[in-house]
Amino acid sequence: MQYKKRNQDSGQNLLVSGKRFPLTIKRLGINGEGIGYFKHKVIFVEGALPNEVVVAEVVEDNGKYATAKIHQIRTKSPYRIEKKDNYDVGGIELEHLKYEEQLKFKKDVFAQALEKFKPQGYQRFKLLPTIGMKHPFEYRNKAQFQVRKTIEGKVIAGLYKRGTHDLVDLPTFSTQRPLTMKVIRKICKYLENLEIPIYDEESNSGIIKTIVVRESFATGEVQVVFITNSEKLPKKRFLFEEINNNLPEVTSVLQNINKGKTSLVWGKTTKLLSGNEYITEKLGNVEFKLSARAFFQLNPYQTQKMYEEVKKALALGKAEKLIDAYCGVGTIGLFVANETNEIRGMDITPEAIEDAKLNAKLNKQNNFLYTVGRAENLIPEWQQNGFAFDALVVDPPRTGMDTKLIKTILKAKPRKFVYVSCNPSTLARDLKELTQVYYVDYIQSIDMFPQTARCEAVVKLSRR
Repeated sequence: MQYKKRNQDSGQNLLVSGKRFPLTIKRLGINGEGIGYFKHKVIFVEGALPNEVVVAEVVEDNGKYATAKIHQIRTKSPYRIEKKDNYDVGGIELEHLKYEEQLKFKKDVFAQALEKFKPQGYQRFKLLPTIGMKHPFEYRNKAQFQVRKTIEGKVIAGLYKRGTHDLVDLPTFSTQRPLTMKVIRKICKYLENLEIPIYDEESNSGIIKTIVVRESFATGEVQVVFITNSEKLPKKRFLFEEINNNLPEVTSVLQNINKGKTSLVWGKTTKLLSGNEYITEKLGNVEFKLSARAFFQLNPYQTQKMYEEVKKALALGKAEKLIDAYCGVGTIGLFVANETNEIRGMDITPEAIEDAKLNAKLNKQNNFLYTVGRAENLIPEWQQNGFAFDALVVDPPRTGMDTKLIKTILKAKPRKFVYVSCNPSTLARDLKELTQVYYVDYIQSIDMFPQTARCEAVVKLSRR
């Protein structure tokens, strides 16, 4: 009997690629895919919605689960709508779902993550309705498009087809700002007309790899970065002439050098080619100078709403001191600066700290100390030197908080603590440790990326 069971587990239950079968979709997974069950196996179906009956076609069986695509929809969800974009790329994976349902899903994603990691008291956590947008399109202030040349000689720019390195040309994209799209399309035409060498991945030859365009919502300024395979940029004088004559919105042109085949988009060296080194963005009454590499949220409309939620959750007093971990260019700290006595921020990226210092000066704030380094090292050091802080805000990357930082927080026990999360799974994982010392007052989800499965949240924690 034992031999037969092992043999069955090793392959007899596998679904052959191309196999089709009817499937009822029970719910959406954290990446926005439909989830159903076939012979006790979890099936992930891209593009399927809850309560739909589809004919699923197996793409790949991974043993415990299988991925499939829709061959046919037999029973359609009442919440399925026509997509604006017909591209097989990331960033629009929920565009076929009514927006009100997207917002419900994004609240549910946090519930799913909590159910998986089970931090202390998670059943009693208050999950507030997701804060959405009135117009959930044209919100992305930055486009980072790969550039290639077709066999016919046309210069195209866009994103890779999902799961491949085949570039999909994007003449339109509904979540991007119209101005960023206009700038990219025109620059592609200039590169084509001037016959500037375009990067070829197979031969590792050519020059222009990627175009990055960022727009300021506040000023209308546009920053363009050419990411290149070499330090040379031939015919750049003619390229600048075209940009200056036809795209007056472009006030900053830079070049980033990233030689050879690499999975990284950016190289280490960035140089100014034309115009200003920065563009200026504004959130509320706070101004920010943004350099080419500076991290800034892609959706300024929702960013302001999110920072208002952070301010509300911190509820700072004028005599209180705040630590802003993962401070980046100082966005959160500067947004709450007038509410507090002193703010100290840290980041491991030296360029971000330089921008944070510049932004503090720009906003005439002098209650700041910005330092390059890791929060888990700097917090104990500052405390040993007599710095006592009342409040902490963390805004970590998608990987969540470093284990050492969590231990540092649990030892320091700041009275006020707000966690800004861009990943429900790593948030729930971190809360498993943090709830040893803190209660979770509430989780306020915010839709920073409509039409995608991604969601952010502001979490208010109180010391036990």
